[in-house]
Parts: sequence; C-alpha cells; structure tokens
Amino acid sequence: MAIALTRTEPQGADREALVTFHTSADFPFHVRAHPTRADLERAVDRGAFRDDEHDSWWLDDDRLGRVGLVVLEDLQDPAPLLDLRLAPAFRGRGLGLPALRAVTDHVFRTMSEVTRFEGQTREDNTAMRRVFLRAGWVQEAYYRESWPVEGGSPKASVAYGVLRRDWETGAVTPVPWSDVTLDD
Repeated sequence: MAIALTRTEPQGADREALVTFHTSADFPFHVRAHPTRADLERAVDRGAFRDDEHDSWWLDDDRLGRVGLVVLEDLQDPAPLLDLRLAPAFRGRGLGLPALRAVTDHVFRTMSEVTRFEGQTREDNTAMRRVFLRAGWVQEAYYRESWPVEGGSPKASVAYGVLRRDWETGAVTPVPWSDVTLDD
C-alpha cells in the first residue's frame, strides 16, 4: 500500500470535489461532523484549503485510487497541525498508517523550518489514536471535555506530536510526565 499526495486546487479544478468530499460523508470524529455545502463553499473562499496558513492534498492509494484528504493548518508556525480524513468506504482497511506516514514524510522533507508536527483527535477515536502511536507519534496532551460534540457532552481532545529529530532517526522521545511533583 503506497499513498501519494496530490495537491488540491481549491480555487480551481478541485473546488467542487472538496465540497462534495466533505458534504457527502460523515466525519464523526471531527468538530463539524456534517458540514453543509454553504459551510464548505465559505471555507474554500476564505482559504481553509490553501492560503498562507493552510494547504491541502488528496490522498491517493496506488491500488484503490483517491481515498481521502489531508489539510495542514498553522503553516506559519514551526509546528503545523494535521487534519486527516479518510472517505468512509476506505476506513478500517489499514490506510490510516500509510496515509499518516506519507503526510509526515512530506512535511519533514518539504518544510525545512518545521521542527514538530501535531495532530489531535477525540478520546473515542481509538483507531486514529493507534495510528498515531504506530507511526511513532507521542501522546502529548489529554484535554478533558474540550472537544464539542453536536447534541452530546464534550469529549476529551487527545494531542499527538512527532519531532523532526525522531522522524529522522526513528527514535521516539517520550514526554517527561513526572518532571514536577508536589514534593519539589
């Protein structure tokens, strides 16, 4: 399974495809699980898929074709943020790990100023949480009741990150969770 990234053209040929991708599928682990066409058209117009802070790529599998989309946010920061979405037909098929690895490789190979790469998901998205861990990312935070849920109680947001040096060496630098105690 090999995933290639194909840069989107949100103001051109890919505008309708981006809108359709988001509005024709359910993304239950995203803050906006069911965005409307108007929401997506506004997002495209304001640069949510390409501007100084955002860029986006289709995720294309060498056998299955177009399987999803990734949007990078906070591109002016040395630690951009990941928004990875697989189309419903391709979930549960082992594509999350190669997709995350392809995106991580792309970020560190093409963005020399990036020192770390971040992603967040809901506490109940165990599939994505396992993908982060299998890809060598480290859980860095657990924000209790911080993820709004339409019609439900907020969930925790769990943050993961990978350092450039860990990507380069294959190491995993752990978070020093116990560096301060009440006894200090």
